[in-house]
Amino acid sequence: MSTDRGFTVTRRFDAPRELVFQAWTDPDHLQWFAGVPRDPAHPTTVDLRVGGAWRVHLVEDEGRGRAYWTGGLYREISAPEKLVFTWGAVGGWPELDVEDLDGLPVATIQLNEVDGGTEMVAHFGFAGSLSDQRVAEWLAMGVRGGWTDTLARIDAAVLALVG
Repeated sequence: MSTDRGFTVTRRFDAPRELVFQAWTDPDHLQWFAGVPRDPAHPTTVDLRVGGAWRVHLVEDEGRGRAYWTGGLYREISAPEKLVFTWGAVGGWPELDVEDLDGLPVATIQLNEVDGGTEMVAHFGFAGSLSDQRVAEWLAMGVRGGWTDTLARIDAAVLALVG
């Protein structure tokens, strides 16, 4: 059985890549990922180092109260051009098991300088050790649409930083 092992979303910003990187790494600006206003009871946190984690409290459906922590565990940081992280959160969704990082998707955020702005190439992929069936299950959950919708929200955060 062969399946798509990931997907890529590309966005363009009229902003320097340092500001786009900041939108991804500064807890004061990363709230865009959650798509809701900051909530002091659920602060966004960032431990910007390899092995460190970022967490946001995501409210998926306010009417039905579906909310959870999500985030990532940094695998590579090369400021201001690249972030690689395993997607998930300890005690959140997807549940991050630090002993089994290959069981979860990996996001690679590449920020390229282009024509006075920044091109963000966000790749969401799955480890080769994950079975095609498990990858198909992840994709059937709607992660492609969810990540595409989430990445569309970064525009407002970058605009706020450009001021």
